[in-house]
Amino acid sequence: MATHIMGPERETLHGVFSRDLPPVLTVDSGDTVVLSTLAAGWSLEPPGGSGEHRRFEDFRPEWRGEGHALCGPIAVRGAEPGSTLEIRIADLRTATWGQTFAGGLYPKEFNQRLGIDDREERLDWRLDPDTLTGRDQHGHTITLRPFMGVMGMPPDEPGLHPTKPPRATGGNIDCKELGPGSSLFLPIAVPGALFSTGDGHAAQGDGEVCQTAIECPMERVELSFRLREDLHLNAPRALTPRGWISFGFHRDLDEAMFLAVEAMLDLMKDLLGLDRPRAMALSSVAVDFHVTQVVNDVKGVHAILPHGAIR
Repeated sequence: MATHIMGPERETLHGVFSRDLPPVLTVDSGDTVVLSTLAAGWSLEPPGGSGEHRRFEDFRPEWRGEGHALCGPIAVRGAEPGSTLEIRIADLRTATWGQTFAGGLYPKEFNQRLGIDDREERLDWRLDPDTLTGRDQHGHTITLRPFMGVMGMPPDEPGLHPTKPPRATGGNIDCKELGPGSSLFLPIAVPGALFSTGDGHAAQGDGEVCQTAIECPMERVELSFRLREDLHLNAPRALTPRGWISFGFHRDLDEAMFLAVEAMLDLMKDLLGLDRPRAMALSSVAVDFHVTQVVNDVKGVHAILPHGAIR
């Protein structure tokens, strides 16, 4: 099992998902990749006095897109459609700065109803990855809980696909539970899998209601990859220190909730051998459902079955 190093360079950076994007690295099942990533907005360094960033411009222009700055794609030898890729998140270390933006025209409906569509707020954070604390320019201090906002693979469809909406094959899931010690399981849609990641978050609340978390570069993202031919999934699944997680994504929040419930019933069948009626009854008393995010066009709901909740 080998360890590979990848950073944000011309050959690794892109802002779209596509099955036609050639891999920049091919690994074996069981290998580890250690990455560093830009902030989602392609920033090279903290903003200057005017708030403007110097942005990374040395990218492959045909794959630039308008989306998050992603590193990859990483191909996994032997990965075929119908199998599952397990991504083990071993370590995450933020850079020393980040930003949060609120107000303005997005999310439009929220901000208009809240009366803040005519003003914008920017929080500039100084991050300490050793003590896991962040402090903004107003003196507010928070505890960091880093994770990657985007981890995913392209769908088996032609063309370029935006990074913003989460899909069955992953993408901009924005789930704060996917920190170190977690594994994300994604259904593979294309040969080689073609995994990419980016959009580092130093901290985020469920919902991500203003559109942004603490958006930051990541100094270290250590991921291990394993092919799981024993799993055949239709949607992402995760194993975290808190418990097992299922996901639902849809433009309608009610439908996202339904899909998360359905995926949890499938998970409980696999784990506990339960049929749907019994799993439904037990999920109502043992499973917690959270609104993951409401700002990626496609809304997200994740369900957590805590370890030991059903004995």
